[in-house]
Amino acid sequence: MIFSHAKRTSVAGRLAGALALGSATGALAIALAVPAHAQESNASLRGSVTGATQITAVDVATGFRRTVDVSQDGRYNFPQLRPATYYLEITGTDGTVRRTDEFTLQIAQDAVLDFDDIAQEPTVADASAAPGSADNLIIVTGGRIVTLEGGEVGANISQREIETLPQNNRNFLAFADLAPGVVFENPDGQSRIQGGAQNSRTVNVYIDGVGQKDYVLKNGVTGQDSSEGNPFPQLAVGEYRVISSNYKAEFDQVSSVAITAGTKSGTNEFSGTAFVDYTDTGMRQETPLEKFGGREKAETKDLQFGGALGGPIVKDVAHFFVTYEGKRRRLPVTIEPGADFPVSFFPSDLQDVFGPTQREFNEDLFFGKISLQPTSRDLIEVSGKYRKETGVFLSSGSTAAEAAASQDVDEKRGLLRWEHSADNFINDFKFTYENAFWSPRPQNFIPGAIYTFSGRSPVTGNNLTRAQLLRVGGSANFQDKGQEGYSVQNDFTWTALEGHTIKAGVKSKWVKLTRIEQNFFNPQYSYNVNRTPGTFNTTIPYQVQFGAATGDGTASVISKNWQFGVYIQDDWDVNDRLTLNLGIRWDYEETPSYLDFVTPQDVVTAVSQANYPNIYKPGVEYDINDYISDGTQREAFKGAFQPRIGFSYQFLDRGRLVLFGGYGRSYDRNQFDYLAQELSINAYSTRTFNFLTGDPNNTCNPSATCVPFDPIYLTEAGRQQLLAGAGAGGGRGIRLINNDLKVPYSDQFSIGLRSDLTSLLNVEVGFRHIKSRDGFAYLLGNRRPDGTFFTPPPAVPGSPFGFTPPGFGSIIIGTNGLKTDEDAAHIKIAKRYTQASPWNLTATYTYTDATENRAFGEYFSFDFPTLEDYTVKTSSGLRKHRLVMAGSVDLPTNTVISGKFQIASPRYLNNFVRTIGGDPPLVIETIKTAGNGDRWGFRQLDLAITQNIDLGFLTDRSRIYVRADIINALNDRNYNSFLGTTGERNLRSFSTDGPPRTLKVSAGFEF
Repeated sequence: MIFSHAKRTSVAGRLAGALALGSATGALAIALAVPAHAQESNASLRGSVTGATQITAVDVATGFRRTVDVSQDGRYNFPQLRPATYYLEITGTDGTVRRTDEFTLQIAQDAVLDFDDIAQEPTVADASAAPGSADNLIIVTGGRIVTLEGGEVGANISQREIETLPQNNRNFLAFADLAPGVVFENPDGQSRIQGGAQNSRTVNVYIDGVGQKDYVLKNGVTGQDSSEGNPFPQLAVGEYRVISSNYKAEFDQVSSVAITAGTKSGTNEFSGTAFVDYTDTGMRQETPLEKFGGREKAETKDLQFGGALGGPIVKDVAHFFVTYEGKRRRLPVTIEPGADFPVSFFPSDLQDVFGPTQREFNEDLFFGKISLQPTSRDLIEVSGKYRKETGVFLSSGSTAAEAAASQDVDEKRGLLRWEHSADNFINDFKFTYENAFWSPRPQNFIPGAIYTFSGRSPVTGNNLTRAQLLRVGGSANFQDKGQEGYSVQNDFTWTALEGHTIKAGVKSKWVKLTRIEQNFFNPQYSYNVNRTPGTFNTTIPYQVQFGAATGDGTASVISKNWQFGVYIQDDWDVNDRLTLNLGIRWDYEETPSYLDFVTPQDVVTAVSQANYPNIYKPGVEYDINDYISDGTQREAFKGAFQPRIGFSYQFLDRGRLVLFGGYGRSYDRNQFDYLAQELSINAYSTRTFNFLTGDPNNTCNPSATCVPFDPIYLTEAGRQQLLAGAGAGGGRGIRLINNDLKVPYSDQFSIGLRSDLTSLLNVEVGFRHIKSRDGFAYLLGNRRPDGTFFTPPPAVPGSPFGFTPPGFGSIIIGTNGLKTDEDAAHIKIAKRYTQASPWNLTATYTYTDATENRAFGEYFSFDFPTLEDYTVKTSSGLRKHRLVMAGSVDLPTNTVISGKFQIASPRYLNNFVRTIGGDPPLVIETIKTAGNGDRWGFRQLDLAITQNIDLGFLTDRSRIYVRADIINALNDRNYNSFLGTTGERNLRSFSTDGPPRTLKVSAGFEF
């Protein structure tokens, strides 16, 4: 049924098909016992017990109860429990009820807790035992609970770490880099997660089991592209798990890092918190630009504030939790002339735009949740998130504040969840809604002016060619990109088969993807200020660029996508030592804007053999017909089968020495922002017209796009004249995508050893190999008249940009072919916090050796005719050595001291070296950057100290606290600009990764 799904089936038909398949899947799971385990946002608990008939797990905070029967062979299984603190009530064969003391289950934890004969279990007196139970308490120590992680490589980030570790942005993901191979970066306040050699687009974050994937833009999750904001309020996150590789079959739309987080819920006691964080100009050191570049210290301010409240609606039955977090940032920006020109070079009316200023950013984050347990077998949760961001995109440089674009992020998400349990199964149903848009706009809808200099620089004496000195006027950035839709998801877990925890799931999602990009909506005029030496020209431009809709189609691309996924998984306890995790999933997606695309007739004519024979010569590396579509040539990719296999073998009992490993294939997706360009750019693209003005530094050959300047061209009417004179093609570019497009994926292998040296101390060593394939990229489709790509010898080889179809710009073709390979070894040490041992520490060292066939993050590949021609070199997006340490300790004075330390080796650069002749005519060299010293490329130490003051009223938890965070305590200058030919630091750039030493102070109240 899946494979016969017609491409143009109606939405209603697809819904019927999805529901039918979902029903079939559920029936198959029940009838054939198809397997699986603990859900992304939950934990599981199972084990063996002698002398008992029934076990009840009781959530201490909410009173929610879950009861299971003990099987005839003495096994019990809770396949899905909310991460929380529990105790167990164990009913013996004699009817006596004993209870354990309290223990905590972490998110995504697969816990095993075995009991000997209940009547013989060592106990202590328990005055707080529940009514009707015995007054004996079975002790459950941390070392008694065994965690089986299968082949997963990752780390759990606890609530204590989120609350105590230093950071300056209140982004709960800031500690994801404690997992092997994971990097959290926060350049210029814009955070991103990177896993191994793959880029941020391949990441997915799951909140309460729901993926937050951004289908349109980069950086993995919605709202994280070009934003200083946070994806979720930190107060709402209970804890999270970071999985570097080898996740189970329930994880979809991810091929590098999977992060699964659970939100907080209200409890039987009212509780709340409020906080404020603050830092400003006087609380930070000078930036390198300010200190060494002779700049004034720009005024800065960073204010973050918020609060949360939770409690019972009906005790033991219904609870609520709400939170809000706000952010108001003012960051330093310095507007300065380009090419090292002095401000005095400019006319007086332009000099006022230079100097220190601020970039403003505002964010408001809301989250609310209601939890209801109407019966002991049902749990209903309703939650929602709202995120609003405003500000401007402004960085230090030669763009004036008025020419920056506004920043606007608007995101809404909702979740309705119903979990129903029975004696041997749990059914988890979710209905979700999402609406997330990123919409930068010009602050001023007026033409922009770009002032450049051509000729000998009066500052350096070097000959300059169109060096930008200043940009003023209206911004060229005009976009509206996002997604809106809903999904239905059902996960069914069955535990009746001895030794197996079996899970099957199905998800159907209807999401409307939008890409509106009308860049250069404000025309941009370029002026050579040195047109007449000795004067400053601001009246006669040599070029204009503006957006125009002159092709077929629309610049507003809206695609009503349908996504479907199904998986089955078996967590099989083969015996007391060996556990196998066996799963497979299959995903499918229809993108109508791509599938139904009809190549415009003027484009078909432009690239025909009669009109452009260059690409039909022998030896041309691609067939243009593979990129031409009449709306019937394309089919959605159906090959996304993803086996996920993991194992763990206990050499010593109770997890004291465990061998683990696994293999898994994971498919991600093609980014819609690239797929939609085939429609939007063929319909609306940037037009460039050059002017003959008598300027010897800016000449062009007379043509339809090179005309004598006329002042009317400074008006809208004049720009329309230019378009009319340029003819049908108008010099616009051609964007085409392969008809047989695949979906990017990664294959992940892992092997390692884990050991619980003590009940609190865990050590892990591991190795993993990850290869990613079929990444998307754009190539240059132009060829020279003889069909060749490179300039023939003896000239230095170059790409054929100037050889375009008559009347059109370059042919850009999209296809698959980006690839990376990664080998990584890691050592991880983790010491847990307890009241009896009030300190925690996690240290992770990762060595990574990775290669790629294209410089990291570059999707426009115009240096070679095919992606296969690119040399495979050391990945430029990675640091080979990386150590991350974080920990905290409680002092007797009710003080908490915490810290985080990072140190890493320098990055690598992929340098393109053009050579005359030879094979290949273009060589890629890998250069190790100089870094910031002989021993490291990046180093940062963050510290925090919190003083708690108990109040003694309202509740026994009531307190106020004051806190100080010192970010980059050693004031390391982690420069990030390097020369592409030598790898040495660019001494003219003071750009860094991370802030200078900064003090942030906080205060808060909790009850």
